[in-house]
Amino acid sequence: MTHDAPRKSFPSPYDLQAPAGAEGWQELYPYNLVFQDNLREKEDQKFWFCDSQHWPNVFKPFEVIGVEFASRCLGAYNTRHYIIPPANGIDYRIHNGYNYFSPVAVDPSLIADRVPHFMERAGHYFQNWESLLANWKTVVLANIAEMDAINFEKLPDMVPLDDVTGGLGMDPSVKMFEDYDRLIQLAYRNWERHFEFLNLGYVAYLDFFGFCKQTFPGIPDLAIAKMVMGVDSVLFRPDDELKNLAALAVKLELTGVFAAHTSADGVLGALAGSAAGDEWIAAWKAAQEPWFNYTSGNGFYGSDVYWCDSLDLPMGYIQDYVVRAARGEQLHRPKDALIVERDRIAGEYAEVLDGEALETFQGKLGLARVVYPYVEDHNFYIEHWTMGVFWRKVRQLSHLLHEEGFWENPDDILYLSRDEVRPVLFDYAGGWAVGVDAIGPSYWPKEIARRTKIVAALEEARPAPAFNEPPAEINEPFTIMLWGITTEQVQQWLGADEGDNPGLLKGMAASGGVVEGLARVITHADQLGQLQQGEILVAPVTAPSWGPVFGKISATVTDIGGMMSHAAIVCREYGLPAVTGTGRASTQIKTGMMLRVDGTQGTVTILD
Repeated sequence: MTHDAPRKSFPSPYDLQAPAGAEGWQELYPYNLVFQDNLREKEDQKFWFCDSQHWPNVFKPFEVIGVEFASRCLGAYNTRHYIIPPANGIDYRIHNGYNYFSPVAVDPSLIADRVPHFMERAGHYFQNWESLLANWKTVVLANIAEMDAINFEKLPDMVPLDDVTGGLGMDPSVKMFEDYDRLIQLAYRNWERHFEFLNLGYVAYLDFFGFCKQTFPGIPDLAIAKMVMGVDSVLFRPDDELKNLAALAVKLELTGVFAAHTSADGVLGALAGSAAGDEWIAAWKAAQEPWFNYTSGNGFYGSDVYWCDSLDLPMGYIQDYVVRAARGEQLHRPKDALIVERDRIAGEYAEVLDGEALETFQGKLGLARVVYPYVEDHNFYIEHWTMGVFWRKVRQLSHLLHEEGFWENPDDILYLSRDEVRPVLFDYAGGWAVGVDAIGPSYWPKEIARRTKIVAALEEARPAPAFNEPPAEINEPFTIMLWGITTEQVQQWLGADEGDNPGLLKGMAASGGVVEGLARVITHADQLGQLQQGEILVAPVTAPSWGPVFGKISATVTDIGGMMSHAAIVCREYGLPAVTGTGRASTQIKTGMMLRVDGTQGTVTILD
């Protein structure tokens, strides 16, 4: 049997046609986010990869706000704030509705000049980490509170008399316009803050990583990652709150109530009135703020469902935990064991060093451990809490305009770009002011129907993993750490090893251990309820908020993600084997297949 020689290049985005029915999709997105024909020569020189880790779904027009804010702010902190020596920003484009990234390298001749600037700027942060982080939290929470206070209301039949007699000199449209602009501005401010500490968290880890690779030739990436695990990240807190509530239900002898009902309302109604039930309800209410500002998605999509808006989600997880707690299972992460293992590994490597090398090792490890929790913490405050409040306000405005006849479905605002909403508000306020019908209700329903069809057609096709010819060597540290995109991985995508063993997938050895079990392929958070005890979770990517299922599964396999991806970090913290960045596990593996996952070697074997 002969095999074709592996391809050297992925297709050009310019040659990849739109799926049937999605023609003209480019009009849905800003001009600067789609590949422009007149720039083909330049754009085809770059290697682009699909970031399905953060944006696994097709964008509706309003939702590009996340990729625009995140990518711009990430780039600015690397390139303009901290002057990170080897890394500029990451260029971004949308193609066929999906997000593609192209890391921008620093000219090697300029790296040395950037070092002193970086040392001065980053050094200030590393030396004042705790006080600067406390300030960060104060500002971020104030921005969230200001966003939460925004309220979109229907314009009244008459301006209130008090406004007239008080000489206010304006009507409620002024506040509506300003509130909309302010909502966008506050989200943007928190995205700026998102990267203030995040990039430094990665840099400190990468610095420690680089030192270990140089000092201990052959050290596994996993051994380095294990030396910083056992962290108290607020990202684990929502799940921990649910486990505590389950333990309380068992202690108060309420397990029968949780077994007898299928909804949060049913459980809470049955608990109300008894002393034990009221005690549990009080604890449930206390846990909600802020920990239920948490989504089963990742916060980047307007359709993401938040726990506080759909209490059946956290209640379902609690009901599952109650059964396991009643059996005497250990629900919480094995943190103490992780810390023992962490310190054992660090101790073994430290033993072979002395003098300056030992001091450097301890200094870099100490810094990495201090800053490492933020690599996950930011996710709760920004992607979950900030974006949860943001999308709730966007939906509130959408529902108001839906009731005014502007569109057919309550959440249809998502099919407009954020810049198209401003004229809609003026149209609404204009018709109200003049005493005539607004134009929008005769224009938008038809246009939204057209866009809905395009988005649905785009969703029918899987995104291409990459575009154009990859570099001979991928060595940009963020690309490797975050996305797990390595030289070897790209060769695998190109089919370089397909002839060897089609039942073997290779990826990142993200969390150690070997497990055999049945596969459960999950492509969307809606399917998490299908997971059975002991199954192996196989997914294009996992969201950090899938924490409550990590107690059920025996291992995790993802298509994309590096050592610092959420799936990798969460699996190490839960003590589960994980192989990330396999490229094609979720399409090649089918639910029910028997797998062997070796998280220490980074391999997944299909056994049947």
